[in-house]
Amino acid sequence: MEASIDRGSYTRLLRKLSWPIVCGGLALTSFGQNVPTILPVPANPLELVTGPVEAAGTLASRQAALELLRHARNRFATRNAKAPYDLKVSFTVDSLGQTDYDGAWEMENRFLPGQGHRWTAKTAAGYATTRIFTTGGTYGEGTASLIPLRLHEAWGLLIDPLPSPAYANRGSIRTATATYRGSSLTCVLLSSSRSPANPAVGRGWDENEECIEPQSGLLLVHSEVPGRYAVYDYANAPQLDGRVLPRTITVTEAGRIVSKISVDSLSNLTAAESSLFVPTDSMRTGGQATAIASAKRISRVHGQGPFTVAMTMRAVCVFGVVTPSGQLVEAHSLQPSDPNSQAAVEDAKGIDFSPSIPAGPPRQHFVFVIEKFVSSQ
Repeated sequence: MEASIDRGSYTRLLRKLSWPIVCGGLALTSFGQNVPTILPVPANPLELVTGPVEAAGTLASRQAALELLRHARNRFATRNAKAPYDLKVSFTVDSLGQTDYDGAWEMENRFLPGQGHRWTAKTAAGYATTRIFTTGGTYGEGTASLIPLRLHEAWGLLIDPLPSPAYANRGSIRTATATYRGSSLTCVLLSSSRSPANPAVGRGWDENEECIEPQSGLLLVHSEVPGRYAVYDYANAPQLDGRVLPRTITVTEAGRIVSKISVDSLSNLTAAESSLFVPTDSMRTGGQATAIASAKRISRVHGQGPFTVAMTMRAVCVFGVVTPSGQLVEAHSLQPSDPNSQAAVEDAKGIDFSPSIPAGPPRQHFVFVIEKFVSSQ
């Protein structure tokens, strides 16, 4: 996992993904040749990879996919512009109470090279925070130590949503072509294993999907797991030193919009006050604040063996935030209509993540728990 946000690790913010496999008392390898048939990813207008998928099995094809990711990442990389900036964002959350702090939000990120970032956010629902990311660590103050899921989400989707080519190169890479809103896209599918059991047609449950317009290098649809999608719109896109941010990002879960993020402005930071990037005495007294770190994906398999190819496996993705103490909070299903949805959420909530929490400053992670239920029917 990546460290908390400082000069070195900020540039690796939310690098996708960490790929441990946890299987409720059952190792995946115990299936042997008797692998149950996993049901396909549910249909969704934003699930763009529905046809044949080509494995990037040669060095040239892998390099082509990795270069596409690199180009798309660079379009976002305002932090690499080496210019001070002020990014102002507003967003609205409508999660039907499944995550905390529905309603209107405001967020601002100010960056000064050599000094760090000053990040502020507040919502009418009562949450507010100020975080300063410096070479010495992360400091902050506010109404709570934990960063709510939807705020964590808005930050990650705007700052660095894509994996680095070096990280993506560790596992399987597949590609497919798709059309979205009249644009021809290349979709890159990434998983942790070099030889996963992915379907020949469509996306696998353990793949994240990045759909990019190849000529412009712009990311249009981003999905870490089936059921959750972020759509990027670049109409009147704000730009800084050749970098481009979307004007809006629309986040959907289970087919409904849960967050609408708007970039209100991206401007050069003039007459920057260095004092804004220096933690106050009260911040230092409070110690290191909780920082945003990379995401995790784990799988858990449920069912009694022996298993056969005649059996079926249904998957449900549970999405939440792992706190610095290892607790999963704001957990909810991305396939709420699935008959195993509630069982999946309850199982995920019962996981103790603390053994995998590294020593050091406190940090929180997104986690995607893919719960797989084996049935004879």
